[in-house]
Amino acid sequence: MNAIETYDDKVVRLFLFASAVWGIIGMLVGMYLAAELAWPALNLDIPFLTFSKLRPDHTFGVIFAFGGSALMGTCYYIVQRTGHTRLATPRLAEFTFWGWQLICVLAMVTMPLGMTQSKEYAEPEWFVDILIAVVWVSFGWVFFATLARRRIRHIYVANWYYGAFIIAVGLLHIVNNLAIPVSMTKSYPIYSGAVDAMVQWWYGHNAVAFFLTAGFLGMMYYFVPRQAQQPLWSYRFSIVNFWALISIYMWAGSHHLMYTALPDWVQSVGMAFSLVLLMPSWGSAANGLFTFNGSWHRLKDDPAGKFMVMALVFYAAATFEGSMMAIKTVNSLSHYTDWTIAHVHSGSLGWVAMITIGSLYAMAPRALGVPAMYSRRGMEVHFWLHLSGTVLYVLAMWDAGVTEGLMWRATNPDGALTYSFLDSLIAIKPLYMVRWFGGVLIWLGMWVMAWNLWYTAADARQPIISPIPVPIPDPDAGQTPAPLPTQG
Repeated sequence: MNAIETYDDKVVRLFLFASAVWGIIGMLVGMYLAAELAWPALNLDIPFLTFSKLRPDHTFGVIFAFGGSALMGTCYYIVQRTGHTRLATPRLAEFTFWGWQLICVLAMVTMPLGMTQSKEYAEPEWFVDILIAVVWVSFGWVFFATLARRRIRHIYVANWYYGAFIIAVGLLHIVNNLAIPVSMTKSYPIYSGAVDAMVQWWYGHNAVAFFLTAGFLGMMYYFVPRQAQQPLWSYRFSIVNFWALISIYMWAGSHHLMYTALPDWVQSVGMAFSLVLLMPSWGSAANGLFTFNGSWHRLKDDPAGKFMVMALVFYAAATFEGSMMAIKTVNSLSHYTDWTIAHVHSGSLGWVAMITIGSLYAMAPRALGVPAMYSRRGMEVHFWLHLSGTVLYVLAMWDAGVTEGLMWRATNPDGALTYSFLDSLIAIKPLYMVRWFGGVLIWLGMWVMAWNLWYTAADARQPIISPIPVPIPDPDAGQTPAPLPTQG
């Protein structure tokens, strides 16, 4: 093996830019939907512009198109550098990029047209689901084949999280989407009734667990130490948290079905595991934050680090809130209200989006072969736009959710409801306007990131087509590999 090789970053760069584009699209749809809730006439009486038809586009666009592209790109970036090797099958890796983009386009086009299974986070119809399975298996093959050819015996903890994310999401996708096609655009699940609901939320919650948590924890465990420029606070603690997280998370999904036809004991099991889940969740948040001990001064001039620290704060807050909301007495107030929306977006905008943006900013210069991002001030502007928008959004929905819960359960002395449903909608309408404005700030921030990435790549247009030479230590040449936890 030659002492000088190249990391195969072509596919990494493709996913990097795709993530930025899908971030703008996904946030735009969410901002428009928030405006529709505040001003319903904005659906323009066009069926596929109604909230119910566009809402799956927002969730799919942000979770799977924006988040999925970032996860796959950072996964390919990290597995090469922690293993000191190239991607095992670069052509298959490039297939996963184009396949994933085709999936995202098909899903985003067909769902507003009514081609949907009507299952949360699993809306695309059977022909899209088959393509997802093919691309996902290919993604797993590239990752594990690259891991197998690593030149470092040790498997760094980020790869443990990426591996669990790949295996679990593949399992969840296949089991939940077992269906019988009745036409080219319609299928029916093999499950029925309460069983279908239980399988769906086993999938739905674990999509949060393994797609929106385990995958992004893999991202965090690599980029936080290298941004802090010091080793992970406790490597052993990260391994303990890994096994605790994947062992507990699988059994918490039924807390989405409190006070439904699901057997009460199943609901109680979901509640119990949700409470225990707080420990490994806070363990990972603490591990990431403590890694900055002795490096807090770096955040003054490091916007990417600011994104990562705030992401960890939101992760700790959102996981605590989720565990508390799984308690039956709390859930009786929060269920079906905008409190749930606040919780979801505290996790998705606060944790997922911010750790993603921080990681992309940290990764982009190295993947593009340039010294730094084009504009540090642009990164600062993006940070404050995103943080301000997220705080406005979450606070508005917390207020709206508690208001709804209290108004819906209020009764007169004779037992009649004190408020009608319409009364609650009128009470929370100003808060819906605040949410929309928060969404506008977040969307503008995504444009700032896209602009910054575009100009960062201005001096690297040729490397976007051809791989950038990056030295890889060669043990046969007597070179000593650099320590893994903080390597970029």
